[in-house]
Amino acid sequence: MAVRLVDTVLREAKKRNSKKVLEVHLLVGRLSLLGHEQLRFWYKTLGKGTIIEGSKLRISVEKAEVSCGNCGYRGPIHFEEGLYDHIVFPTLRCPRCGSFVEVVKGRDCLIKSIRMVA
Repeated sequence: MAVRLVDTVLREAKKRNSKKVLEVHLLVGRLSLLGHEQLRFWYKTLGKGTIIEGSKLRISVEKAEVSCGNCGYRGPIHFEEGLYDHIVFPTLRCPRCGSFVEVVKGRDCLIKSIRMVA
């Protein structure tokens, strides 16, 4: 994902004849399973020697939202902590009726904005 991020930012900067990228704002869904620290590390590493070097990667989190076809619930998903492993995982059942739900929000990874110098 970091490779695609850096490639996309460089491509957009090139289209606009930019000399330097100052900041990239990324929206990462809570259910995307992307580690923020790993993204930052690879963004910095892959950006070395490019116009991205030294720019700030700002990450915002998109909350997860589900929809239940059974009772019509639409809202936040619940997360449970594993009893023995202390891992937090989403429950894909409706908090209202217990039916399986469809994830409608929170899986994406989107570039919201790129600040650059021409």
